[in-house]
Amino acid sequence: MAKPEVAHIERCTVYHLPGRDWFYLIGPQQSATRHFTFGLAEFHPGQQAPAHSHDQQEEIIYILEGEGEFITPEETIPLKPGVAVFIPPGLEHQIVLTGDQPLKLVTVFSPPVTPGAYDPADDPKG
Repeated sequence: MAKPEVAHIERCTVYHLPGRDWFYLIGPQQSATRHFTFGLAEFHPGQQAPAHSHDQQEEIIYILEGEGEFITPEETIPLKPGVAVFIPPGLEHQIVLTGDQPLKLVTVFSPPVTPGAYDPADDPKG
């Protein structure tokens, strides 16, 4: 019989990626799921994540706290609590913090992603 799996942010793996911390809550690395990765990203004042794209993954972000901008080559979308954005595979994008408080957002990837593998950085465990 299938059972639910519970993740706690206090006990999850935290990836210190360029410009943000990414909390790996549920995904193939530590659960039975095989079809998505679910986490929380936190952007800190004074830091900036690089522009990047995902070759295969669809991504959805949902803003919990803070303010920022979602930037693509064609447009800029204001981010604030309650805003959700769908990001199709191959779309170059960047999230930029615009306020003086951290920007916290939920992220869902399908198919699953290795955190940071899409960044133009060296080691995803940073």
